[in-house]
Amino acid sequence: MSQFDVLTIGNAIVDIISRCDDQFLIDNAITKSAMNLIDAERAERLYGMMGPAVEASGGSAGNTAAGIASFGGKAAYFGKVAEDQLGEIFTHDIRAQGVHFETRPLGSQPPTARSMIFVTEDGERSMNTYLGACVEFGPEDVEPEVVAKSKVTYFEGYLWDPPRAKQAILDCARIAHEAGREMSMTLSDSFCVGRYRAEFLDLMRSGTVDIVFANEQEALSLYETDDFARALDLISKDCKLAAVTMGDQGAVIVKGEQRIRVPATKVETVVDTTGAGDLFASGFLYGYTNGRSFEDCGHLGCYAAGVVIQQIGPRPMMSLEKGASAIGLI
Repeated sequence: MSQFDVLTIGNAIVDIISRCDDQFLIDNAITKSAMNLIDAERAERLYGMMGPAVEASGGSAGNTAAGIASFGGKAAYFGKVAEDQLGEIFTHDIRAQGVHFETRPLGSQPPTARSMIFVTEDGERSMNTYLGACVEFGPEDVEPEVVAKSKVTYFEGYLWDPPRAKQAILDCARIAHEAGREMSMTLSDSFCVGRYRAEFLDLMRSGTVDIVFANEQEALSLYETDDFARALDLISKDCKLAAVTMGDQGAVIVKGEQRIRVPATKVETVVDTTGAGDLFASGFLYGYTNGRSFEDCGHLGCYAAGVVIQQIGPRPMMSLEKGASAIGLI
């Protein structure tokens, strides 16, 4: 087995994306710009109310794996689907993008996870996720040889919700560190941070996680402050390396006393912000695992995020390798 640049671990989800106005969110008690966990009954009800929709394989870490592969990197993925139509769609899509994906599927129940994503006119996405088969991901799904051969193993904070997944992630961290590799996570969502603040901080402070990805709101939530500079100072003490995105203000890379600011990639029109943070992580990790400077890693991340917000869906429809090469990033 060849060496992988990045192994990502996450909730294997098929995204069902539709446009709506803000009143629709209000009428249906959907928290805007957040990931709302829902049960099967609400999933069916919201699906029935959706307008014309686009189905696309998603899930935060799956999007990151697809982005790394699009850059020409070697990516692997762990995540649980069921043996059903959506599971087949997810499996086909991620393998077609060149990602190693061999997690054994469940039977038909619970079904493959799906997220109803409502995109408002400002490009913001409000996710309503039924986790389905994702909650069955556990230690038996860890492929030790893949972890040991991956330069960085990256997991999404969303995966901290299903209890058995926690042990699987801890097992991966142990295997990675024993092999001299690194462990990374994304905080995923400020509401997710609110649920697991103490546990996330412990993962960082204990050295279980080496590299942390967050957006500005997640960083502020993690340290329960409204002072961004203070949040950056604190995160610099709690982990070896952090990359914090700031929307149209770009990103800041934090390592010790270093604060490396990278501007956002200019875009003509923001169509859908779904996957922006996931693709930032893909660009950054592609650069990081291929020996690029922190500044270059930040530029690659901002470029990938800029590409994906100009389209519907969370996975790049163009080759990031060709696009980045054309403008001199790689």
